Amino acid sequence: MTNAIEVRGLCKDYGDFQLRDVDLTLPGGSILGLIGENGAGKSTTIKAILGLIRRNGGSIRIFGREILGDDPSYKEDIGVVLDEASFHDPLKVPQVGRVLSGVYRDWDSARFDAYVERFRLPRDKKIKEFSRGMKQKLSIATALSHHPRLLILDEATSGLDPVVRDELLDEFLAFIQDEDHAVLISSHITSDLEKAADYVTYLHRGRVALQGAKDELLETYGRLVCSRADLQKIDPALLLGTRVNQFGCEALVKDRRAFQRRCPGLTVDPVSLEEIMVFTVRGDGK
Repeated sequence: MTNAIEVRGLCKDYGDFQLRDVDLTLPGGSILGLIGENGAGKSTTIKAILGLIRRNGGSIRIFGREILGDDPSYKEDIGVVLDEASFHDPLKVPQVGRVLSGVYRDWDSARFDAYVERFRLPRDKKIKEFSRGMKQKLSIATALSHHPRLLILDEATSGLDPVVRDELLDEFLAFIQDEDHAVLISSHITSDLEKAADYVTYLHRGRVALQGAKDELLETYGRLVCSRADLQKIDPALLLGTRVNQFGCEALVKDRRAFQRRCPGLTVDPVSLEEIMVFTVRGDGK
């Protein structure tokens, strides 16, 4: 199976922020969730993959092809959806289709019309009259209508209601049924990624803090709630981060099974991606 994306040692220096030695791999037929707090480097990573910024180091391959700054042809294989739709407000849906038919080599007008119908997008309204959800659906429709093999989505579902988000997640899952297709999605909504993502890469302060198969991460890590006295008895090497307050202590357990063998009297609960993020950022009560 060919990897859709291979990033190795990616670096970008903005002076006040550095993206440092980022590695990530997105296998074909899968969804990779890119998570991290604001300013962690998610958008910078995506911009580097799309060739929108010049990287200071590292390599990027798309479907096995090394990406160099002077060859934009690989972008024909990529559908992109950003946080804010970039269509001009006075345009209507049919006009958007006509404009993009002159941009993409493999633009499929029939496919675009089918997505417009499926997403129930009005053809006679101007873009400025669309809700945020309608604009994002239009972005998804255009991204899918030139037969891309790779979808890249940067906070594409943020600000949308749960019904619309769930509808779009179904589209992404359908897209990857062919193992020649893949999705990279950056999102603050970790519950969406728990539903859809196969892999997760967590960026923290410009570095990869954690990555792997989502199900394995959720199975391995755990959340401990205990007293201060119990916490003092635990080997710190078993924990990734702790939080102490007036009601007790919480900790992120690195390996749930190993912890329960060492501390059989304490209960470790399942953990969410959001909790893994919070403990990593705020560890040791910070």
